[in-house]
Amino acid sequence: MNYKSKLHLTFVFKTGDATEADRLFASHNTWMAKTHHRDGDKALLAYNVSKGDDLSNPLDPGSAPTGKTVYVLDEIYESPAGIADHWQQAMSSWDDFKAFVAWAQKCDVSAQHSGIIVNSLW
Repeated sequence: MNYKSKLHLTFVFKTGDATEADRLFASHNTWMAKTHHRDGDKALLAYNVSKGDDLSNPLDPGSAPTGKTVYVLDEIYESPAGIADHWQQAMSSWDDFKAFVAWAQKCDVSAQHSGIIVNSLW
């Protein structure tokens, strides 16, 4: 599906605590599947979480791992209403929201809260 002009919510977390991250992302996945709209203005169009080694040289895929793990959380929404709904629901109904925030505060985090997708294929 082509997502051009849709809204992108993306986080990159670098952590030394993959065990807690795995637990939290499993909880997040379950919660997202139960709560998020699939149609209309608030629709969640795509949801992915990836996990991999943090590398000593991020531009060299052959460089040595640092021992930390990188998680990329990637969500695509139909409109800003979907992102607003996501945050409202997270704070009010995801049982692990506070635990996730506490864990994330111990990570190196980069985020894009409402990026407009400018290129998209298929």
